Amino acid sequence: MIARLLLQNSIVVVGMGALLFAGAGTLDWPGAWVILITAALLGPLCGWWLYRLDPALLAERLRPVIQKEQPAADKVFMAAFIVAILIWLVAMGLDRRHRSSDMPLALQVLGFVLYLTSTAFILWVFRENSFAAPVVKLQTERAQHVVSTGPYAHVRHPMYSGMVLFFLGVPLLLGSWWGVAMVPLFLVLFAIRIRIEERTLIQGLPGYADYAARVRHLLLPGVW
Repeated sequence: MIARLLLQNSIVVVGMGALLFAGAGTLDWPGAWVILITAALLGPLCGWWLYRLDPALLAERLRPVIQKEQPAADKVFMAAFIVAILIWLVAMGLDRRHRSSDMPLALQVLGFVLYLTSTAFILWVFRENSFAAPVVKLQTERAQHVVSTGPYAHVRHPMYSGMVLFFLGVPLLLGSWWGVAMVPLFLVLFAIRIRIEERTLIQGLPGYADYAARVRHLLLPGVW
């Protein structure tokens, strides 16, 4: 499992680097190197932590993002989400190539802090929810049940809350206003994904409807 983790993390980091630097047309991009080096280090460290804490969840997280058990709508979503990420990375590279953005250093530092915060927050989600699979499905073989502790006591989909921090932090660190401008697109995509997930959980997970009635907000307490 660890070998697969290292392989997948390496593929993701190399793929990100290829898209960013190809778009930029140069390797002279400090922000990109910070992102890639941090991801190359954090991926294995976080994976090892999860392996020690919850190996079944790590195994689930390493599975493909298109699976037989998924609703058809989620398969379509995942395909669209991957395409959106690829476009986002290329757009930020092109932004660097054309020097279109003038990002203050303070905002780039803030972006790095948001990136690290998103990682820590998502690890908190993993600690509380052993069923945080990368796809929408009911894990009956693992006796899935409603989780209402930790961040789930405040919002129903805290994983996406952490991902919002990621999709805002990365373009800030890279110094790309083009990347920041695409954040609303990811918010729309998350809203669509949440509807798919809510429908699946309410219909198939005992107790989820009562949980949803108690915890009213989806991503941000008191807001939405």
